[in-house]
This record gives sequence, structure tokens and C-alpha cells, in this order.
Amino acid sequence: MQLLTIDHLTVYRYRRPVRFGEHRLMVRPRDSHDLRVVDSRLTIVPTPRMRWIHDVFGNSIALAEFDAEADELRLQSRIVVEHYAGDVLDFPIEEYARSLPFAYPPDEVSDLGPTMGRQYPDPEHRVDAWVRRFLSDSGRTETQALLLALTAAVRDELSYTWRTEPGVQTPGETLAKGSGSCRDFALLMMEAARSLGLAARFVTGYLHDETTAGGLPALQGTGATHAWLDVYLPGAGWVEFDPTNGIAGGSNLIRVAVARDPSQAVPIRGSFTGAPDDFLEMTVEVNVDPGNRLET
Repeated sequence: MQLLTIDHLTVYRYRRPVRFGEHRLMVRPRDSHDLRVVDSRLTIVPTPRMRWIHDVFGNSIALAEFDAEADELRLQSRIVVEHYAGDVLDFPIEEYARSLPFAYPPDEVSDLGPTMGRQYPDPEHRVDAWVRRFLSDSGRTETQALLLALTAAVRDELSYTWRTEPGVQTPGETLAKGSGSCRDFALLMMEAARSLGLAARFVTGYLHDETTAGGLPALQGTGATHAWLDVYLPGAGWVEFDPTNGIAGGSNLIRVAVARDPSQAVPIRGSFTGAPDDFLEMTVEVNVDPGNRLET
């Protein structure tokens, strides 16, 4: 078990005071058997009226409504979690699902259905061609080996870029450009898995990075929110894959929200009323450190 403190600071700055619309924050990790929220603090300036809800996926959502105008909006979350990481390759897959293709049981298909269908057009069949490289000529491909190969291929063949533009690239665009953000890479592998009949969902959260001896990050995607995907494997359940870093399992991943599509898992979403050029900048800073620092 690791005790971790997650600091997430987002600041919006404006040329003059503006009025803020409702802001939707998705920053609280999902409590589970492998992740427990010990304590939390959410500080927003100017002070809003707050309420919490669960969305359609069971994610915790904070809703903030503002009365005061301001030229700066600061949203700071500090959360302490207990993180229990399992064996990275401990996938006890049911015998019938150990190779592809396989069919999910009918009683699971009813619930998995929305996560099995492809969501993005692939008119040039780039995703299909990319996936075919990893399929065995014999007609049966080992499920775990294929997923690990896809995860490693994204890291090894594509260049990671930190993009500030909203939304995601289509999987075809990511392959054509040869680069993308963690959200783009997660979506690419989701659509690849779905093309093989697998259920896959989008995950957003935080990355815990053990720094190298030189003090540099060992993984891509630190300093901001991170994104990866889950694939549902009979016997193992939802298994985490981080194609940005080519790793499987949740030892470095702190999940905040799951969704069918990346558009449903934006960490912070809101609006303001003012002139188009009033907005100056947005800065994001995320730190995940060992220990309990809530009291500081």
C-alpha cells in the first residue's frame, strides 16, 4: 500500500473581471478495493456554492456556481489516497477468453454493449490496418499478448505531445500524424480493442511517477491529469492499460473517472461571460507525492 497526496491546481486568468457560469469538476478519485480516499480538500476562489453528484458512470462530480465576478479563477484540490497496486501481469483470464476472437456471455453483453462499439469513423481503415499487424496468421491470437503488444506499440511508434487544444484527435488522425497526447493514445487503443470485439472504456486520473536517479520523470504525462483505458477481460474484469507509457496494470495509475468516450471525462469544464479576448491563459499543475500532506 502507498499513501499518496495529490495536488491539482488549475488557474484561469482574464484581462478584466468576468462572470463565471457553472463549473463541473471531476477530480475526486473513485474509491474501490485498490484505491481509498483518506481525506480531501477542495478550495475555489472566488468562493462558489457547491454540490456533489454522481454521473451516469458513478463518477464523483463537484458542481460550482458563482455569484462574484473576478479576473482569476483558482481551483485547487488536495487529496490523500491509499493506493493498493496489484501484479502488473496478473490477469486470470477465463479459459475461453484467453485467445481472440471470443464472445462475452450474454448477461454481460447487455451491460458492456455501449463500450464495445466503435465510436469514431475510420474511412481509410488506418486503425484496422494497424491492428492487423498484431494478429496471428493462425486465426487465433493470445488475448493478453495482443493487448500488451498494442500498449507497447503506441509508446514505441508514436511521439507523445502535450496538447492544450480541447477534445481529442480521431484515432485515424493520431496514426496519420504519428503523435498525440495521452488522451489521443488512450482513444486509439480503445478503438483498436473495440475493433476486435473487446469492451474498452476511457479513464482519466493521475499518474504516480517514481523519478529516476537524476530527478527526471521516468514516465510521460506527469504534471497534469493523465488518461489511459480499461479493457474488460472475463475472469480479470476491467484491466488498465497506459499506452502512453507502454505499461499494463494500475501500479502507477490513480483513477478519477471512467467513461464510454473522452468527451464525458473532462477534468474541469465551465464557462464565463465576457468579451472573447478577456481570456488570457489557463495553467495546470499536478503533483503526486508519497505521504500525507493534507495538513500543510
